[in-house]
Amino acid sequence: MTIQRITTRPIAGMKPGTSGLRKKVVEFAQGHYLANFVQSVFNAVRPPSGFGGLTLVIGGDGRYYNLEAIQIVIRMAAANGFSRLLVGAGGILSTPAASCVIRKNQAFGGLILSASHNQGGPDGDFGIKFNAANGGPAPEKITDEIYAQTLSISEYVAVDTPDIGLGRVASHRVGDMVVEVIDPVADYVELMREIFDFDALRSMFANGFRLAFDAMHAVTGPYAHAIFERELGAPAGTVRNGTPLTDFGGHHPDPNLVHAKELLDLMMGPGAPDIGAASDGDGDRNLIIGRGIFVAPSDSLAMLAANAHLAPAYSKGIVGVARSMPTSGAVDRVAAKLGVPCYETPTGWKFFGNLLDAGRITLCGEESAGTGSNHVREKDGVWAVLLWLSVLGARRQSALEIARDHWATFGRNYYTRHDYEELDTPTAQALMKALAVRLDGLAAERPGGRVVALADDFAYTDPIDNSVSKGQGLRIVFDDGSRIVYRLSGTGTSGSTLRVYIERYEPDPARHGLDTQQALGDLIALADEIAQIRSRTARERPDVVT
Repeated sequence: MTIQRITTRPIAGMKPGTSGLRKKVVEFAQGHYLANFVQSVFNAVRPPSGFGGLTLVIGGDGRYYNLEAIQIVIRMAAANGFSRLLVGAGGILSTPAASCVIRKNQAFGGLILSASHNQGGPDGDFGIKFNAANGGPAPEKITDEIYAQTLSISEYVAVDTPDIGLGRVASHRVGDMVVEVIDPVADYVELMREIFDFDALRSMFANGFRLAFDAMHAVTGPYAHAIFERELGAPAGTVRNGTPLTDFGGHHPDPNLVHAKELLDLMMGPGAPDIGAASDGDGDRNLIIGRGIFVAPSDSLAMLAANAHLAPAYSKGIVGVARSMPTSGAVDRVAAKLGVPCYETPTGWKFFGNLLDAGRITLCGEESAGTGSNHVREKDGVWAVLLWLSVLGARRQSALEIARDHWATFGRNYYTRHDYEELDTPTAQALMKALAVRLDGLAAERPGGRVVALADDFAYTDPIDNSVSKGQGLRIVFDDGSRIVYRLSGTGTSGSTLRVYIERYEPDPARHGLDTQQALGDLIALADEIAQIRSRTARERPDVVT
């Protein structure tokens, strides 16, 4: 085996965001960019005894540059001393499936090649992140060390070997490392069989239950075909856009009401299936739409927490729940009634990892369409759909009926998120800085005639390891519990995305049927007024409303 030592130098801008490093494909593909980051990961996580005897998992969402990047990583992993590498056939592994494979094989960790819900293709986005041995995203102390390594790197190593075949299940040798090309779906399907009653779900479909699942030409297509159509017997055509494409068919693989409008129109029209669902580029997000009702992600988390016991894996109840700070407080009310703790964390799935590993929580979720449980250490789109199917089957009610019953029991948290995408970064940062300066004086200002109960920049102390994360979003809480939260997103690659979260609790069942934007109208106007969004950004309206 010939190990090449390639001289390089630091490249600016490699600080990982909430879930890894994301940049344009052209940036990742030029020069030493990808290799620099991969070597920085290996340098940051290398054990004192090296990587000998350890297993690394690699997979991605099938987007443009995925296969080329995997070949680079394979040669570098061999040169860095890994003994075994598992890679999904075709370069495919959904993010939750990668977590599953890491955990099942007791791997050292994994590299997931994805930019999640961001667009693909030659002019699109690419991304990479390191997941640790628990199967979850690396915690901040590791991503901070990775970034530090990117600032001082001087060389990377790779073996001088040709590409290996990734098209089918097989075993190869690259230098001293064994490379196993594995079925990307099999381990995940096996895990789903352990969690859910597949016999009961088969019976549902045999009796005429109908699902429309939009894989958005992204990674969940093979998983959805295998589970919904082959395992559960749903008719052919249940899975739409089920073939992963390098550019996602020219569409944006983000399961929201803008990019999944075709599914929304189907579910709001005559003859709609019983439930519609979608997932994103790497398979960790979910969209749930019942006949005549969009189930907002925050509500979905709360409703699943209230009904999780209807699936075999959770039949004994849940020990706790967690939500990201911007996510609505709907699940808090469920936790209170169940008598279990509810944790409020920063945005980013890595913050749930310690709670899951410590056995403090069973379910967790984020308002950005991510829901998960202790079965893996990632949010999981297909799992969320299976849990919804289990609830619908056990309760023999529609999604609309379940939602109405839930709100009648717990009250309704009217909630919306307004995204202002690709803002000029200095402009967005100036807006947030000016708002942060105003926080201390907001109580005295009584904005909109309201009493401010809390105005701060959210910070989190991890209850397991006592690590502290600051600067996690500006929040304004009024005395009636209503909230406005402002964050700059860390998931984009062009400019900055300002996310504004607006919430109001409504206990009166007579007022649970209002249009969300109407119910929150005064708070929406106040959110713009407080932060001066229109005047500072010249945007008349948000790009995406969820």
